[in-house]
Amino acid sequence: HIVLLNTLEECEIQSHGEICADLDISDEQEQGGVEIAHAYLEQYNKQSHVPSLNRGTTVAVHYLWADLNLIECVEGIERREVVVTKHIEMERGTLRDWEGSIKKGPDMEPPSPGSTTVCQSRSSKSSNTVVDGGGTVEVRDFLLVTVATNQTDGYKRFIRSAKIYDIPVKVLGMGEKWKGGDIRNGAAGGFKVNLLKKELAKFQKDKEKIILFTDSYDVVVLASADAILDQFERFNARVLFSTEGFCWPDESLASKYPTVTRGKRFLNSGGFIGYASELYRLITSSEVDDTDDDQLFYTKIYLNEKLRNKHKIKLDHKAEVFQSLNGAVSDVELRFKGREAYLQNTAYNTVPLVVHGNGRSKMVLNTLGNYLAKSWNSEDGCLSCWDDSILLEDKHPSTYPVVLIAVFIEQATPFLEEFLAKLNKLEYPKDKIHLFVHNAVEYHSKLVEEFLSEHGESYRSVKRINPEDNIEEWRARNLAIEQCLTKNCEFYFNVDGEAHLDNPHALRLLIEQNRSIVAPILVRPFKAWSNFWGALTSDGFYARSMDYMEIIHNERRGVWNVPYVSGCYLINGSVIANTETRPSYAFDSLDPDMAFCSNMREKDIFMFVSNRMDFGHLVNADNFDTDKTNSEIYQIFDNRWDWEQRYIHENYSENLNPNHTAEQPCPDVYWFPIVTPRFCKEFIEIMEAFGQWSDGTNKDERLDGGYENVPTRDIHMKQVGLEPHWLEVLKAYVRPLQELMYTGYFHDPPRAIMNFVVRYRPDEQPSLRPHHDSSTYTINIALNRPKIDYQGGGCKFIRYNCSVTDTRLGWLLMHPGRLTHYHEGLPVTSGTRYIMISFVDP
Repeated sequence: HIVLLNTLEECEIQSHGEICADLDISDEQEQGGVEIAHAYLEQYNKQSHVPSLNRGTTVAVHYLWADLNLIECVEGIERREVVVTKHIEMERGTLRDWEGSIKKGPDMEPPSPGSTTVCQSRSSKSSNTVVDGGGTVEVRDFLLVTVATNQTDGYKRFIRSAKIYDIPVKVLGMGEKWKGGDIRNGAAGGFKVNLLKKELAKFQKDKEKIILFTDSYDVVVLASADAILDQFERFNARVLFSTEGFCWPDESLASKYPTVTRGKRFLNSGGFIGYASELYRLITSSEVDDTDDDQLFYTKIYLNEKLRNKHKIKLDHKAEVFQSLNGAVSDVELRFKGREAYLQNTAYNTVPLVVHGNGRSKMVLNTLGNYLAKSWNSEDGCLSCWDDSILLEDKHPSTYPVVLIAVFIEQATPFLEEFLAKLNKLEYPKDKIHLFVHNAVEYHSKLVEEFLSEHGESYRSVKRINPEDNIEEWRARNLAIEQCLTKNCEFYFNVDGEAHLDNPHALRLLIEQNRSIVAPILVRPFKAWSNFWGALTSDGFYARSMDYMEIIHNERRGVWNVPYVSGCYLINGSVIANTETRPSYAFDSLDPDMAFCSNMREKDIFMFVSNRMDFGHLVNADNFDTDKTNSEIYQIFDNRWDWEQRYIHENYSENLNPNHTAEQPCPDVYWFPIVTPRFCKEFIEIMEAFGQWSDGTNKDERLDGGYENVPTRDIHMKQVGLEPHWLEVLKAYVRPLQELMYTGYFHDPPRAIMNFVVRYRPDEQPSLRPHHDSSTYTINIALNRPKIDYQGGGCKFIRYNCSVTDTRLGWLLMHPGRLTHYHEGLPVTSGTRYIMISFVDP
């Protein structure tokens, strides 16, 4: 029975058209087919996406057992004018199954507009209808042939693209040893020709079969068989080759090429299409050794004018079918139409149907491949992300893969304490985790020791390399790979000290992505620095890809093929187990991260990064000065996000809630939580470690003029290198509070000359006499606790006879400075009181 009614637009059939076919079948068979098709028709007419057809008048069904893919939809013809040749291959089983589905009743669903139908695709058997007085339908077969000896990541991408467009693929050489020489670094590849020659022998007498041959590791199919065949037909050629701008591998042959007025002049053997019988005669016209160059072989045939004319060979000069990227990257643009990305050749205004990342353009193809072949679009997001993914949630934790987590602390790194805490909080069974730690920094030894002492026993095993072991970084990283092999790990998770995994599900999510190498995208907050590069320069260093900013800002989310990852990444154990693909961190004089990525690129292993979820962030260790006391206090500029997490009070943001009423212990004196107890403790430690407290007299050489009117025992921020940091605190965290409370006063940034920590002790300076501050407003932060760390103390606003004695740790008192708020420091009777003072806008 003919299924002739879905996706009419693709069939180019109007509602008045007739589709029919005459075969020698019995009346009983014919009637059965008509009844079933009419039942289908009634259901089809209920679909809103197609025009209605009239029963019995616009459609005639006159055959029963025919291959659906051989039926051609024809517009505007009379019923008796079409004859399907009787040698059509019968597929009785397929049609019987279809008949059974039709007979289930009127509730059956017609195929959707995007499904494969008789009229939709020429995928495996392409037909070109020629209608004349005799009425014939000419049938041609179509097959995509490629060569691949290993299922590399590039091969998988190629096969996916062919499946997306429903193109059948014949793979030659899979599982065989590659005999074609070093094709990456020189002339080689004759092995491909000989494999193809053997395959084409099967079709040497088939004048209708059309063969599309392409490479596989660096090729992506961009269109359906229909589109490829239609474009091929326009060339009126028997064989069509791809082109490029270089005469390779023998430049001396360039002068022998026919001149072209526009387009690429030279043959490229990475893609060609032709009739199978013609290709067989062409390919058997001369011999080629496995290690000879395939492109040179085809070039010599093309340059032989007699053979060129005999086989009707043409070149695709303007990339109408084949786009070779090497030397032509600037010719193409990635564009979007609806829900699909496509490649536009802007040099020749063409839309290539097959793209080949030959030569040095492979990384460009990787970038384009993130979008092409229905991989990503702005409406649906990442479609290829789901390919080959797995799901652990449905499994019992006892069956989870065994992972080796390799931690590398190669330089002094701020906020390492938080890094280790987040690592320990990963939601993954610790009895499935082997831990490998390389710490090269003596400064961090105590912290690492404390972490392993507290948590080490919960892991499956722990191996630790200490600073005193003097193991170089590249060697330590290679040792971690060997440890993974020894432990039979199924995944290797590299985590450097700068990579903070804020998402506790990060490890599981990366495993579920199931890629050879996949890294979570980690970015330095508020900056464009990340743990991946979207592109490389010609000498292998950082270059910005076209989509880098959109990716790091999460304007585009997905899984992205990139040339460089660092800091944090997951390697599939199969990559490590295979000696041909095993990672190494040594390559010439490159740094270990560069060496690793260079080696992976050489081994054709794709490195992916994912921002499908928010995984975490990077810290900046470039300016971390471990000679300072409590060095993280100084990190407000380099690592603001981490600084805020550690040092800004958890309730600070509530101060800015428009529905929040600030506490006011005295008139026009406001109380806000601003910093954490840890900040207060570390701030005091910085001051005491510095130790150069002023003597509390009026003589003060730190000030212009050397005189202090209302002296205290104090240390200025300038003395401990915190002046710019504290001014940033005033600007970012204090100023918004001031503008909220003292409406109408704006001064951005706030200016403060006097920023200092005061120490009150009964045996030094227990109190401070009444005074006005030299400020527009003053802030006073309590750095320790009354009635615990000291007794007495506090601030009395004399004009209002109002005192604040029960100060709160990490809370800020804000009050006007001059004129209205005359105040004094109340005596400390025991212990030591510390406060942080700023005279803002003097």
